Order: sequence, then C-alpha cells, then structure tokens
Amino acid sequence: MHEVRAKGILSAQNGMNIYRGCTHGCIYCDARSTCYQMDHTFEDIAVKINAPELLEQALRRKRKKCMIGTGAMSDPYLHAEKDLRLTRRCLELIDTYGYGLAIQTKSDMILRDLDLLKSINRKTKCVVQITLTTYDEGLCRILEPHVCTTARRIEVLHIMKKEGIPTIVWMTPILPFINDTKENIMGLLQECQKAEVYGVLTFGMGLTLRDGDRQYFYKKLDQHFPGLKERYIRKYGEAYELPVPNHVELMELVRQECEKAGMEWRSDKLMKYMHQFEDKQAGEQMTLFDF
Repeated sequence: MHEVRAKGILSAQNGMNIYRGCTHGCIYCDARSTCYQMDHTFEDIAVKINAPELLEQALRRKRKKCMIGTGAMSDPYLHAEKDLRLTRRCLELIDTYGYGLAIQTKSDMILRDLDLLKSINRKTKCVVQITLTTYDEGLCRILEPHVCTTARRIEVLHIMKKEGIPTIVWMTPILPFINDTKENIMGLLQECQKAEVYGVLTFGMGLTLRDGDRQYFYKKLDQHFPGLKERYIRKYGEAYELPVPNHVELMELVRQECEKAGMEWRSDKLMKYMHQFEDKQAGEQMTLFDF
C-alpha cells in the first residue's frame, strides 16, 4: 500500500475510486488489464489519501444534486479501508451535502457504514450493489479468495432489505465451463428473489479478457483447474469477449425468473435507476448525472 495525492476524485459521470488496485484476489478481475496503465503492482494499493478533501470541494461546486457512484473499478471496502476509513469519510460528506449514492462491493465491511447508508437513503437514494458469481461456497473461495463468500453477501442483501435500502446484484462474470450452469444461475436468482433485490445485472453471460487480466486468469486456471486453460484457448483464442456456450439459454432463464419475481434485468433500466437522483424530502425526481 502506498499513498498518493490525487488531483481530482470525481469522473465526468460522478464516479469515484478512492483506491487503485485490489486485495480481494478475484481471479477474473478486468482492472488488472494493462490498458488501465497502472504503474504499480496490482496488490500494492494506491491510496488517494486526499480523497475526502477533493470530494468536499467537488460537492460544494456542483450546481445540482446527483448520484455519486463508487466501486466500479476498485472496491471501496478493501482491507486497508478498515483502518484508513476513507470510504466512510466520503460517505459522511455525501450524506452531509445531500447527495445520492450508488455503491458497489463484494465486502461485508459495508455494514460498518450502515448508519450512513440509511441516512442517505432517508433523504435521497442509496443503492447498494453486491456481486454474486457462484452459489457454491467452495468455488467462491477459489474465484474470490480474499473477501467474504456468497453466503455472507446474501446476508448483507437481507440486512439492506430490512433497512429499506434498495439493492442490485451484479451476477457477473459467468465463467465458461466453471460457473455457467443452470443450477448455479437458478440458485443465485432464488436468493435474489428472497432478498427482494431491485434487479439483477448481467451484461450477458460470459467473461471478458484483455492483456494483463488474461495472463493472471490463465495462471489461476492452471493452479485450480488443470487443463481448462487449453480448452479456453481452443475455443476463444485471443478474443476479448468470451460468451458461455449456453449463453442464450441462461439469459432467457434470467429474463423469465426476474420477470416472474418482479426484479429488473435489463441493464439499461438498471443503470438509469442507479443514476437517477431523487429528493425524497422535496418529493422530486431529478435528471440523471449532473454534467
């Protein structure tokens, strides 16, 4: 871990990443890709130590309230967050200034900040996004080795439900020949239904691989699934998009089960929902991101 002083914290679409790199160890992580031009080892986390100060400056300057997103490129609840508490300080600012929040994580550390999530959601909207890839706990420990497993993340979804905080499940990536079974998808969908999630986001059924990410993923396949790397190479070569063989069948299953349970499954609708700012105190629904 090393500290850096960033020049800015919010993207053009009001997303922020307080950390760069990750310690969760997910074998498929796209953020390892060389196209992101990271100049340090992926596990040597770059900590934007001045993130709260930059965020406060940005929120004060904005003309309109909007949703602030975090977690798209780097989980806001890495192991370092337990002591650094930078995510919590940023959530305090979002709450204080009356902005909305769309936060994505695989970690149950988010429960530490439940008081802030509830406060934000009372005034506007807080959308908690949790990634679920496999119903199999043993497989989860291989795919996502240094973060809480699926069962615990499902508990987090139920806690959010109890507190009235809307949730979205990112059921992605689905890895060819690993977690691409009907039984796995049905298991996850049933848990989503029990937790009454707002929606299930997939972006299709499959995996993307780029330089940097591909090499790490294949190394882990050799370690945990001997012979599977060669099967990938035969079927997909150097392709960026790797759809699972039963992609159409699984997507139809998602559609059917989500519509039956009243869960949104269309990615465009889910993205719009996460980006739509609502002022509950004024009874107003505002435009999308404040550009």
